[in-house]
Order: sequence, then structure tokens, then C-alpha cells
Amino acid sequence: MGLHKRPFFLFYLSLLSFITIFLFFPYVTIAADNTNLVYKGCAKQNFPDPIYSQNLKTLLSSLVSQASQKSFYTTTSGDSQNAMMGLYQCRGDLTLPDCYSCVSMIISRADKLCGQAIAARIQLSGCYLRYEVVGFKQVPNTELLYKTCGSTQASESGFEQKRDTAFDMVESGVKSGGSGDGGLFYTGSYESVYVLGQCEGDLGSDDCEDCVKTALERVKADCGDSISGQEYLHKCYISYSYYPNGVPRVESSSGTGKQHTQRTVAIAVGGLAAFGFVIVCLLCLKSVLKRKGGKHGG
Repeated sequence: MGLHKRPFFLFYLSLLSFITIFLFFPYVTIAADNTNLVYKGCAKQNFPDPIYSQNLKTLLSSLVSQASQKSFYTTTSGDSQNAMMGLYQCRGDLTLPDCYSCVSMIISRADKLCGQAIAARIQLSGCYLRYEVVGFKQVPNTELLYKTCGSTQASESGFEQKRDTAFDMVESGVKSGGSGDGGLFYTGSYESVYVLGQCEGDLGSDDCEDCVKTALERVKADCGDSISGQEYLHKCYISYSYYPNGVPRVESSSGTGKQHTQRTVAIAVGGLAAFGFVIVCLLCLKSVLKRKGGKHGG
């Protein structure tokens, strides 16, 4: 009796698993890693007095306490003689929980990365932290901090026109895309060229546009026909990537682009479930045929 029921039991079990996956797990979200280190810049001078170290700890604690509520925040710590200024900013498409995780990661690594430097800037892929003693020498908004270009060169005709059109979009987008806590931010795509630009949250819209325009001009000069590039200036940064086979779905300047990932993973999970379902059905069929063969053989 048990042998007769076994294949049907396996069939119903697999069917139940198949239905459960699609009803209760319609999609699986793969979170991008926003905490990869892009670059760090640390002043050569160290704190002249231990009180600065304590002020820095207070400053960092104040910053991280705000990261779950705001995507950009700046403050100072200490009196006028030994005050420290600091700020963080998250990428404009990060949720507040992701922003908090990113800022927390930077702050946990700040001492290891820059030690007792009197000024530092640490950039992760999803956020950055900047702090310095009050009165530290300031640099122009468009001062180059870091740049990188992809090693692959575009071979398709029309790449430059596509890239330049996408660059025009991000240049105007950072000005009209809205500011707020996250600062001026824009992301979008044109003909398989994905672009992103963001300015520091306390920058005016006109200054932001000028900063991004400078970054775009520099990345064209620095990266040429490279299919990807990033340019980080003191008050803004831009990045672009060209996908010859089509850019992954990107939402408007206020979107996150998560739906594309969710749909792709849902298809993968569904395919895996269907494959498992077929395998179990084949095992059931094999068991039935084996029983029937056994009866005829007897």
C-alpha cells in the first residue's frame, strides 16, 4: 500500500512546493553592495591634541544618529578652538535604511582608513563621509578628487552621440531633478548609456549644474571611448556605463531600478521551481513504470 502511495505523495509534495514559491515568494530582491570602498583621501597632518580625537568621536556619533532619518547631514563638534566639521551624503536612490547601513560602515572603518588625520574623505559606492578641523584649507568645488575609466573601449558606431546625449540629460537633470535631503541627484539612461550625477546637499542648483558640467567634460577627456567612467570632484560626482546589449531598467531620477532585478530573479526562481517540479514528476513516473514492470515480470 505504501509503494502505491509514494509516487502520488511526491507529486503532491512537489506541487505544493511549486505553488508555495509563487504565492509567498513572488520575487527575491538581491541587494546591491553599497559599501565597497571607492577611494579615500586623508590629510598628512595628524591631530595636534587628543581633544580633537574626542571631538571627532562625538562628531561621528552625531552623524550616524541622523543617517536613518536623512540622506545628507552636516554638523560640527567642539568649541571654536578645536572644533571639527563633518558631513555625510548618501546616493540619491538609496533608501534610508540602506543609507544608515552605508554611513555606519564608513564610520566603523574611518579610524582604520585615516587614523588621526585632521581631515579625511572616504567614498563608498553608496555614500561618502567628509570631516576636517574647522579652518582647514578649502578647495574649489570642481577640484578633482578621484577618477576611473573602464578598460573596454566602445567599438559600435554612434557611441559618442549616445554618450553625449545622456550627458546632456544628467547635466540638466541635476538642476531640475530636485534637491532636498539627498542633494541634487539624477539618474537615467539613453540608448544603452546609463548616467548618474549628484551634488553635495548644500550646493545651489546653478552651482551644481556647473560642477556636473565640469565633471562631464573631464570624464570625456579622461576616458575617451571607454564604455564606463567615474569622475569625483569636491562638490559633485558623475558616472556612466554603456551597455551594448541594452541597459538594465532604470527608473527616473526618483526611482531605484529595483523592479528590473526583482523580475529577473523571479523568473530565475520560477524556472528553478519548474525544473524541480519536472524532475519529481519524472521520478514518480519512473517509480510507477518500475512497479508495473515488476508486476508483469512476476
